[in-house]
Amino acid sequence: MSATELEKVITVVTNEQLQKLKENMPPEEYLYDLAELFKVFGDSTRIRIMFALLDKEVCVNDIAEALNMTLSAVSHQLNILKRSKLVKGRREGKSVYYSLDDEHVREIISCGMEHIEE
Repeated sequence: MSATELEKVITVVTNEQLQKLKENMPPEEYLYDLAELFKVFGDSTRIRIMFALLDKEVCVNDIAEALNMTLSAVSHQLNILKRSKLVKGRREGKSVYYSLDDEHVREIISCGMEHIEE
């Protein structure tokens, strides 16, 4: 095969790969939303709160005490986590109990821990 023929084959393969890449790329708004989600995970205080909620629901007072934080600081971070659909709250009397929103959040945290422990 000559150099010119080889160049044509490489160009066709490259163009096919490029086309597949473009077809498989999610819509821009999905990528933006994903980046915003990871920004929420980018704060160690929020990670600590989610880690506290990994196995059970916990009231705000207990989260604050366990993490040595003020109620105000915990509430602020919980609001961010709720808006991002990472935690959910359940009111019982005057207390609100928080838990991770769903199994996906547990999986993200677990995968992240596995990754850093490698």
